[in-house]
Amino acid sequence: MKVSNSEATLHENTFLQGAKDCVPTLFGYMSIGLAFGIVGVASHLSILEVACLALFVYAGSAQFIICALLVVNAPLSAIILTTFIVNLRHLLLSLTLAPYFTRYSLLKNIGFGTLLTDESFGVAVNKGLQQGKLYDKWMNGLNITAYVCWVISCTIGALFGQWISNPEIFGLDFALVAMFVALLVLQLEHVKSDKLKHNLFLIVLMIVFMISLSFVVPSHVAVLLSTVFVATIGVVTSK
Repeated sequence: MKVSNSEATLHENTFLQGAKDCVPTLFGYMSIGLAFGIVGVASHLSILEVACLALFVYAGSAQFIICALLVVNAPLSAIILTTFIVNLRHLLLSLTLAPYFTRYSLLKNIGFGTLLTDESFGVAVNKGLQQGKLYDKWMNGLNITAYVCWVISCTIGALFGQWISNPEIFGLDFALVAMFVALLVLQLEHVKSDKLKHNLFLIVLMIVFMISLSFVVPSHVAVLLSTVFVATIGVVTSK
């Protein structure tokens, strides 16, 4: 029995399919979440506090930074401001995906953006490049699966944190970098040759901007400014 294109499209864009498409990134979420739980306990946070950070902040880099600032007794205002600056990149991620969801309500779009992460963004962009559209049920399946995995992983990491004092000996500190590299490769696989050269040029330009700016501004600000500059150049020079 043949399946029509519309039925195949609906099957590929269900909540369950979104959850399945999230699976390749879950190993990254789990390793980073476990590492954060360990670091959180080492920073004198309780298991409940680690779980609450995962629930309400839901941003790996920001959560690690919060722990580092707590250790040095930084004021609350500095923690809030630093977290805000580090997470500003999510505005750029959301703006990139926004055109795929213009047919949905404001409330749904807020939901998509609230649970969007660097990893789910990478999977969504890859899906968008393949089929030209993204669907609400698929996006919710992707986001919610990642969110639940992250919260559970951070909590389990906190539970085992009292026995593991140095996550670097297990290579957990490299998990985030490895996951980003994998997502980049997945995106480049579906790019045409002429676009590939353009994208590689932008990657090199991003590295140059980031290294140059890091000499004059803090590293997280350098990343943000470099992203804005290179994204703008990419839009202007894209054919």
